[in-house]
Amino acid sequence: MEKNKFWEVIKRDGPLVATAIHDGHDLREEIKSIIALSDSDQLREEDPFTSNWTTVGNTQINVNRSRFEVDLNRPREKAVYIAPEDAWGLRVWKSELSQEIIDRSLEEYDSFYSEVHKIFEEIKNQYGKFVVFDLHTYCYLREGPDGKPADPKKNPEVNIGTGTMNREYWAPLVDRFINDLRNYNFKGRKLDVRENVKFKGGQFARWTHETFPDSACSLSIEFKKFFMDEWTGKPDNQMLDEISLALQSTIPGVLEELKKLGLS
Repeated sequence: MEKNKFWEVIKRDGPLVATAIHDGHDLREEIKSIIALSDSDQLREEDPFTSNWTTVGNTQINVNRSRFEVDLNRPREKAVYIAPEDAWGLRVWKSELSQEIIDRSLEEYDSFYSEVHKIFEEIKNQYGKFVVFDLHTYCYLREGPDGKPADPKKNPEVNIGTGTMNREYWAPLVDRFINDLRNYNFKGRKLDVRENVKFKGGQFARWTHETFPDSACSLSIEFKKFFMDEWTGKPDNQMLDEISLALQSTIPGVLEELKKLGLS
């Protein structure tokens, strides 16, 4: 395992990568001193527990720092939240951010993408093709803990974002992944898995496909926070484990389709 204060990487042989780029909750000291959010408000917009699921990948990339320090899933020019409209209407800062603080956050952004480029390049050179499980979660109780949940017709339990890829080329693999996840016996039922309903994929997937257009398939996987109380942050550990098993169940099919597409 390779660690630094911003992220950690576990490298194993194989063409599958799993990332949790919004799991982190930590903030560097200068950010802690000026953030206006409560700890719970910050946590609610992060993707806690997604690092639990990165075991689906041979290579795991888990980010320890909060998206409120720098958001790795947004374009560089929007990676640091400045105004409330950048952050779900939240007032993030006690005072205006200095350019020096912004620049230091963007240095972290650049460093992360530089390191991931090296990792992906090595995997591409070894295997020719690879798959990224880009793991996220999203809120559906925006009106409060006792409020009306978001319409399930527009908020699937699992949203698979494929809007940044060459969907036609990767169709056999994407379709196999979605079907296998749908068919998993999830505690006696089937998960509601749909494509591009809530999200189509963010900057990380877009960058991956633009940088490795012929070799990388990045699946942006967003789990609705049905596995936890999104207002207290408390998880249902059995649900967490079951989601991990559901993801693991897709590996044989993904590898089979990857071989058909030219896995070395």
